[in-house]
Amino acid sequence: MIRGKKLTTEFHALDGVSFQIAEGEAVALLGFNGSGKSTLLKLISGVLRPDAGRVLTRGRVAGLIEVGAGFHPDLSGRENIYLNAAILGMSRRETDARFDEIVEFSEIEQFLDTEVKHYSSGMFLRLAFSVAIHTEQDILLIDEILSVGDEPFQQKCLARIRELHSAGKTLVVVSHDLDMVAGLCDRGLLLKGGRVVFDGPATAAVERMRS
Repeated sequence: MIRGKKLTTEFHALDGVSFQIAEGEAVALLGFNGSGKSTLLKLISGVLRPDAGRVLTRGRVAGLIEVGAGFHPDLSGRENIYLNAAILGMSRRETDARFDEIVEFSEIEQFLDTEVKHYSSGMFLRLAFSVAIHTEQDILLIDEILSVGDEPFQQKCLARIRELHSAGKTLVVVSHDLDMVAGLCDRGLLLKGGRVVFDGPATAAVERMRS
């Protein structure tokens, strides 16, 4: 300030982005680091608000953006299931109905009443993902979550996500695993410098990204 220099600069993470996603579509957001993918997911989820324009969603949105962000380290796995499910918009009754499925999917039954601060990172992610994937959602937002955990659990998560898509759920996926994206998604949006430079079949979007 003494030297008369600006202390802040403006950066447009997204600029003029406009698109529609139909119910039941599986859409991949592609682009190199800094292209605006994660910012776009956070806008759709409601974590961020746009400076201009509107983001309209219909139905319940569940974001696998920062899985486990609502977990409390001093609470047990059992208590954190109810806490995180509530944060994700589920009622106590809905959580009760899905509790056994959540625990079975996570594969950490024997540690359910242990404080999560004693969990390994893999155990923590298993439980956090299991809670998120069993929420009652219409739109599922996924940001690189499938890059964590061991391969068998990754495949189990992918199978669950495919089940949700087959059941008519809408998917919006951010991932650098282009082969997975091409196999999971029908449509791809390629972003560059905060703008959409391609919107079409996922396989074509992947090929354009690779080239």
